[in-house]
Amino acid sequence: MGTETKTVLLVNPNTNRNTTDTMVHLAKENLVPHGFEVIGLTAAAGPAMIVDPQSLAESGTHVRDAVLGYLSGPDGGKVTGVLVAAIGDPGRAGLARELDIPVIGIGQGSVRAAAHAPDGSLRRFGMATSTPLLVDALGKLVAAHGVSEHFTGVRLTESEPLVLAGDPERQFQELAHAVHAAMDQDGAEAVIIAGGPLSATARRLAGTTAVEIIQPVPSACRLLLTEFAQLG
Repeated sequence: MGTETKTVLLVNPNTNRNTTDTMVHLAKENLVPHGFEVIGLTAAAGPAMIVDPQSLAESGTHVRDAVLGYLSGPDGGKVTGVLVAAIGDPGRAGLARELDIPVIGIGQGSVRAAAHAPDGSLRRFGMATSTPLLVDALGKLVAAHGVSEHFTGVRLTESEPLVLAGDPERQFQELAHAVHAAMDQDGAEAVIIAGGPLSATARRLAGTTAVEIIQPVPSACRLLLTEFAQLG
């Protein structure tokens, strides 16, 4: 890749720019030390928070538009990787086929990190989230990566996602409760905090429980770095 500036695009399929900023900050912490610049892109259309299968499916088009729009601009030639920053990875597979650079989803990175223990062995893992209408989509995401037999399922918060989005402390408490249920009742050894907009809470939860908390954005960054290393 030479000594030129290496740029990673983080595209938020939600239209909430604050969520984009939070995820870009996390990505920079993980990628800047390795010589990468991180540019955040926010979907130009769609909901502020993806909470149902229809908006998840539709957001794939918005992801593609945002990425291809940037790549066609003056700095597009510097882009060496893409992070799709919604847990359902909308549009990731299509972009991966279309582009000749790594395209990693935060769902993809999370499932890989959760299913594999540090020693490389497979382990039981679950998810904690605030979006009940996306439970089936999350199960399909796990199945797509071939680790369904190790998946303990999804634990949900009591409150609706948009309610929790406006109350960070309540979001933390309810997700913590969901994490403990996944650990104590389901036997999960790792728990994914499933949702890009939950990134700040995922970070806060990390290290607070006996179970390993899987943070989607950092997990995707590590997978991206692995792919870069393999490319040489």
